[in-house]
Amino acid sequence: MSTATSAPMTLDVSQTDRVPFSRLVSVELRKMFDTRAGRWLLISIAAFTALVLIIQLWVVLAQDQTVTFEDFAAGANIPMNILLPVLGVMSVTSEWSQRTAMVTFTLEPSRTRFLAAKFVGTLIVALAAVVIGFTLTIAANGLYAAFSDNPVTWDLGAFRIFCFFLLYVFSMATGFAFGMLLLNTAAAIVVYFVYSFIFPGLFELGSALMDWFQDLRPWIDFANAQNPIIEADVTGKEWAQLAVSGFIWLVLPLVIGVWRVLRAEVK
Repeated sequence: MSTATSAPMTLDVSQTDRVPFSRLVSVELRKMFDTRAGRWLLISIAAFTALVLIIQLWVVLAQDQTVTFEDFAAGANIPMNILLPVLGVMSVTSEWSQRTAMVTFTLEPSRTRFLAAKFVGTLIVALAAVVIGFTLTIAANGLYAAFSDNPVTWDLGAFRIFCFFLLYVFSMATGFAFGMLLLNTAAAIVVYFVYSFIFPGLFELGSALMDWFQDLRPWIDFANAQNPIIEADVTGKEWAQLAVSGFIWLVLPLVIGVWRVLRAEVK
């Protein structure tokens, strides 16, 4: 007696449309807000920025100081540059710390598209940070104009706005790069803060002790090279120094991090 055997069933997905890139970006953006850590970090960024501006406004009014719009913008820049990179780190490392990478790479097998969507999401967050930062800065400057008899300036040129956007992109992208390089939240945050707060002091010490290092520093100190951008007054040489130092501290870690993520074993 013979029994008929049916051919094994197969699922052909070769003709299935790829997930639209815009949907990938929206999903990656949602990941930044969905977790309690990400949500409270975003709230903390806005809250600390407002707190810094309130303290700055209270001090200048109490001491009857003359300040400019640029001074308030620089005050808002402090908490943004400290906390935004942490969000950039977590946007990458959360896939491994929360063990969601396997699901993510199953739904989107192309890790290159996945990383591109994450990076575009960080750029959107940086743009949102510029909007929030300038809104709070305008409010602080408006209150200063209302309660002070000193002259008030409103330097809201397009190049100045672009410079602040560039600063926030550098902050987010550097955290993003360190996150991909280490794939561990705690390690990446520690390394970033060492880079942000320890290395500038070492570079400053080296410049004070060695004349030749003083000439070299602008080309290897990425944080110092961003100072002209804060002032929105950048020369051609300073753009070149920003490009060279940025290649060392941003592009190189980003390239190595991409290579690592593309080859990382998902567990």
